[in-house]
Amino acid sequence: MAIDSNTLRERLDKATADLDPPYAVVDLTAYDANAAALAARSAGKPVRAASKSIRARDLLARALGQPGWAGVMAFTLAEANWLVRCGATDDALVAYPTADRGALAELAADPQLAAAVTLMIDSTEQLDLIDTVCPPGRRSALRVCLDLDASWRPLRGRVHVGVRRSPVHSARAAGTLAAAVGRRAGFRLVGLMSYEAQIAGLGDAPPGQAALSAAIRIAQRGSYRELLARRGAAVAAVREHADLEFVNGGGTGSVAATSADPAVTEVTAGSGLYGPTLFDAYRAWRPTPAAFFACAVVRRPTPEIVTVLGGGWIASGPAATSRLPRPWLPAGLALVGSEGAGEVQTPLTGAAAADLRIGDRVWFRHAKAGELCERVNELHLVDGDTIVATVPTYRGEGHAFL
Repeated sequence: MAIDSNTLRERLDKATADLDPPYAVVDLTAYDANAAALAARSAGKPVRAASKSIRARDLLARALGQPGWAGVMAFTLAEANWLVRCGATDDALVAYPTADRGALAELAADPQLAAAVTLMIDSTEQLDLIDTVCPPGRRSALRVCLDLDASWRPLRGRVHVGVRRSPVHSARAAGTLAAAVGRRAGFRLVGLMSYEAQIAGLGDAPPGQAALSAAIRIAQRGSYRELLARRGAAVAAVREHADLEFVNGGGTGSVAATSADPAVTEVTAGSGLYGPTLFDAYRAWRPTPAAFFACAVVRRPTPEIVTVLGGGWIASGPAATSRLPRPWLPAGLALVGSEGAGEVQTPLTGAAAADLRIGDRVWFRHAKAGELCERVNELHLVDGDTIVATVPTYRGEGHAFL
């Protein structure tokens, strides 16, 4: 979706004229367009909503109301339990193994939760922990999903490309773990998941870095070919021991590629709904920016620099400039290299700085998606130049799951 920056700024400024920064908004036109685009890219396979990248129940429901979307990938068990109890979903896959004894006890004690929530595992040690919380004879069988490591390890493992996740990397290891789960009372293996972070979460066109871009593309092509064969073999090995309901893969940056894998039955996406800055570095598809936060200009230290109050909403990941929020509107602003985005003040320079006045808003985009919601209690939903609703974030509902 093409964006005229002046028009967008005028719309956002008009819609929020009566609000005092800092605050965050979501442009519903862009959000809905992103949801539709992600569903179209999945080629008919369901898209599971990654709640970590949304963190607002109303917007999670809005995505799940779109054609092609089904189920939630939660980032903690406590969150999954809460979403099911609230009626937000009856299909919550927990993306990471858990050691939350309280949430496990809650899950094991409630047949409704046990039927709706699927735990992630990559070792029998995690099953042992669950059994210490509630022995299998005192609970319903718990649904579990096997996490297949999707990293690429060329040169006989001497090189590691991707994130450090599951110890289950080979098809043989996946089959061995599936057999072990099958021998355990109180568990039912229903799914397999593999997240190819080196493809889905790594932009292949970082600006101004042609050599790096070429290297990333080569690595992603090699990784995709290797994973296509290994994931298929792993699914076949696991199916010898379990009737899988789903095989999940991918993320916003790889929806189309992952959907093309015949072994995969569903894909996950979430960040693409908000369109944070990290996804500006993708060639295949770039979401339309939909989530923004505003800070107020409060001083002018020099004729060429203005300073806004706050703004230091830094994203997780490696300590790099890519994790800094980006001043977006008005166009033509940049962070000052010696200070970056600060907790209490953020100086800005660039051609647009000279035209800003005390009290004007500067609109920023966060580097990552859902992390924006850890900074605000509510999101203002904008349609055109009007706020049509204000909805709570997880934080606004009193929850900080992680």
